[in-house]
Amino acid sequence: MRAAQPLPGAPNVIRRAAGHLTLRALLAGASLAVLTQAAPFLSGLALAQDATPPRRGAANPPAGGSVQLEELSVTGQGGGPTSAVRAGAPAVESPTGPIDGFVAKRSATATKTNTPLIETPQSITVVGRQQLDTQNAQTLTQATQYVAGTYAGTFGADTRLDFFQLRGFVVSDYGLYLNGLQLLNYGFAYSRVNTFGLERVEVLRGPSAVLFGAGNPGGLINQISKRPTENPFGYIEVGGGSFDQRYAAFDVGGPADREGHWFTRLTGYARNGGTQVQGAPDDSYYIAPAFTYKPDGSTKFTVLSSFQHDNTAVTANFLPYYGTARPTVLGLRIPRSLNVGDAGFNTYQRDQAFIGYEFEHVFDDTWAVRQNARYAYTQSYQNSYIGQLGYADPLQTQLGRYLFRDSAKIAQLDVDTQAEAKFSDGFFRHDFLMGIEYRNFQIHDNQASGFPGPNLSIFAPIYGPQTVSASPYLVNADSFQQVGLYFQDQIKLTPELTLILGGRQDFVQNTVYDRLTPANTNGRNDSAFTYRAAAIYNFDFGLAPYIMYATSFQPEIGSDINNRAFRPDTGDQVEGGVKFEPPGQGYFLTLAGFDIHRNNVLTPNPVNTLFNTQLGAVRSTGFEAQLVANVADGLNLVASFTKFDFTTVRDPDPVRVGKTPVNIPQTLASLFADYTIPLGPWRGFGFGGGVRYVGSSFADVGNTLRVPDYVLFDAQVHYDYENWRFQVNATNLADRRFVASCQSNVSCFYGDARRVLAKVSYKW
Repeated sequence: MRAAQPLPGAPNVIRRAAGHLTLRALLAGASLAVLTQAAPFLSGLALAQDATPPRRGAANPPAGGSVQLEELSVTGQGGGPTSAVRAGAPAVESPTGPIDGFVAKRSATATKTNTPLIETPQSITVVGRQQLDTQNAQTLTQATQYVAGTYAGTFGADTRLDFFQLRGFVVSDYGLYLNGLQLLNYGFAYSRVNTFGLERVEVLRGPSAVLFGAGNPGGLINQISKRPTENPFGYIEVGGGSFDQRYAAFDVGGPADREGHWFTRLTGYARNGGTQVQGAPDDSYYIAPAFTYKPDGSTKFTVLSSFQHDNTAVTANFLPYYGTARPTVLGLRIPRSLNVGDAGFNTYQRDQAFIGYEFEHVFDDTWAVRQNARYAYTQSYQNSYIGQLGYADPLQTQLGRYLFRDSAKIAQLDVDTQAEAKFSDGFFRHDFLMGIEYRNFQIHDNQASGFPGPNLSIFAPIYGPQTVSASPYLVNADSFQQVGLYFQDQIKLTPELTLILGGRQDFVQNTVYDRLTPANTNGRNDSAFTYRAAAIYNFDFGLAPYIMYATSFQPEIGSDINNRAFRPDTGDQVEGGVKFEPPGQGYFLTLAGFDIHRNNVLTPNPVNTLFNTQLGAVRSTGFEAQLVANVADGLNLVASFTKFDFTTVRDPDPVRVGKTPVNIPQTLASLFADYTIPLGPWRGFGFGGGVRYVGSSFADVGNTLRVPDYVLFDAQVHYDYENWRFQVNATNLADRRFVASCQSNVSCFYGDARRVLAKVSYKW
C-alpha cells in the first residue's frame, strides 16, 4: 500500500485507508488533535468490516472476525526527529525527511521509489541533518568525509567547489544531484549547494544510468533540500573560528493557513572571513524560500528555490611535487598559506539561482504520478595567477606562473516525469516505475591565459599589479541535450526475495560552437541503452545478501586540444554484498565487493592540463564496508573502510597501461563517534571525535612519484540546555600538513589545515 499523505484532516486519510483489510495502524508523528479527531472513527472500524471492499489484487477477507488495519503513517517533519505516537511503534521515516539519529531507514535515490535501505540491492550511505550538525559540516566535502568508497577533496583546500571520487571515479561533473535532478558541472562554472540548506546527503555507489542517465559507473551524490513542515518551528545559529570566519544562519517554517493546505519554509545563511591562504576571502550568502500546497490527501505540490552568492579565490594552489609532498633541494616546504595569485586580483566569484517544483498525485492504491523540474542558472568569474609551471630556478625557490581568466554562464533545465504502479499479477507483487527525463544544458565559456607571469618567491613573495594581459584561447558556446526513457520493476518473488529489473534508452545531442574559429564548430549525436538487474534476499533476522549488475553511459561535453568532440564513455559493474540491520538493534552494516570497467575515460592532457584527453579503458576492483549505528542512548557511530585496485588496462600510450592514474588514493578508512550524556547532573553534555586515514596515491602517469598517506583527527564537544546548544568542532586537530593529491609533478594540492569552529544555536 502507498503510505497516506500527511495532512491536517487525518480522519479523511484514515477513511481512505480503511478500505484495506490486511493492515495494522501505525500513527507516527501525528498531533494530539488529529488523534482525537480520529479516535471515534477508529473505534468503529471493526463494525464496518462487512461494508469494506477488498483492496485490488488482495485476497478476499475472511468472513467474521476482526479487521487488521494496513500500516498507516502520518509523517511529522518538524525541527526534530519524528516520534511514535503508540508505545513501541517505530517512526515511519520519509525518504526526504529527517532521520532519527544517524541511521537512515529509507531512501528514494537508488530506485526513485520509497524503498527501505535494507531492501535496496546497491551500496548507499545516507548522511542526515543530525550528523551534519554534529560534525558542523560547512561543505559537501566535509559532509562526506566518513562515507565508504568516497574520497572528498581531491584538490585539497578548494573553496570554489566540492570535488569527489567514488570508487576511484570522478563524480563532481556528472554525478552531483540536488533533489534527484542533476547539477551538471562543466568548465569552471561549477554549482555548489550550501549544506545548511540540506536535510540529507545520499551517496550511491555503482552505475546509476538506468534511472538518471548521464553518469559514470562510480555513482552519484544526491543532496536533499530541507522541505516545508507541518509543525511550526524556528532555529537560529551563529558561529565563527579559524581564519577569522564568522557566520549566521536561520531556519523557520510551518503552516501558513488554518485549513492546513499551505506550508512554508525559509532558510538563510551568511558567512564572512578568510581561509588558510593568505589574503583569500571566503564569503557566501544563501537564501532558500520554499512552500508546499496540499489541497487534499492525494496531491502535493512543493516549490524549492534558492539564491547564492560566493566571493572567494583560487586556494587550491597548483604547487610542485618537490616542496609539498617531498622537500625541495634545500630541504624546504612551501608554506600552506602562500597565495600563488596576487592578493589584489586573485578572485573567484559565483552567483547561482535554482527554482523548481515537485508534484505528486496519488490516484488510488495502484497508480501515482510525479513530476520534478528545476531551472538552474550559474554565472562565475575567475582571474588569478596560477603556479602550474614548476620552479624557475635550480634552487627551487621561485615559482613560475601564468595568468588564467575565465568567465562562464550556465543555464540548465531538467524535467523528470514518472508514473508508478503497485499491483499483483496473481503470482508476484510489483512496484513498476516508468518515466521520461529531459535535460537541456547550455554553457558559454570564455577562457584566457597570459604567459609568462612574474615569478614568485615561495618564502618572500612580492605582490604587485597585474603585469600580464590574458588572451582568449577558448570561447565556446556548448549545447547538451538529453532525453531518456526508462522503466524499473521491483518484483517480490517471495516475501523475502526481491528482483529489480530496469532499462533506459537515452538520446543525446552534443554541439560545440567555437566562437574563436567558427569553422571548428562540431558536434555529435549519440544514443545508448543501459540496464540493471539486481536481487536481494531479506532474512527475518536482518541479514540481506544481494547481487547487482549494471551498465553506465556518459556522453561527454566539449572537445579535446585538437577540437575533436569526445566520444561517450561507457562502463559496467558487478557488485555483490550483504546488508545487516537486526530489528530493533539500531545499527546498519553494509559490506560490498565490486568490479568496474570503464571505457573512453577523460583525463587531463599531460601536455596542457587546461584540456582533457581520453584514455582507453580503466578498471576498479575492490571492497568497502560501512557501519552506521545508534549504539546506545546518546551514542552515535560511523565507520567505513575502502580498499580497491584502480588500473589503466588499455591506452594509446603504453606508459599508462598497468599503471594507476594520478589523484587516486586506493585505501580509505575512517571512524567517527559522538556521545551525549542522557541522564544525571551532566545531562546534555556531549563529546566525540573521529579519525580519517587516506592511503598514498601517485603524482605521475608512470607511477614513479608517490604522494604519502596521512591520518587526520577530528574532535567535538557540545552542551544542550533546554532549547540552546553550544558546540565547538576541530578538524585536523593536530594541524598536520598533508597533500591531498597531485595531478602531475607541478600540480599538487595542500589539504585543509586545522580548523576550529564554535557555534551557538537556539530552536523553538
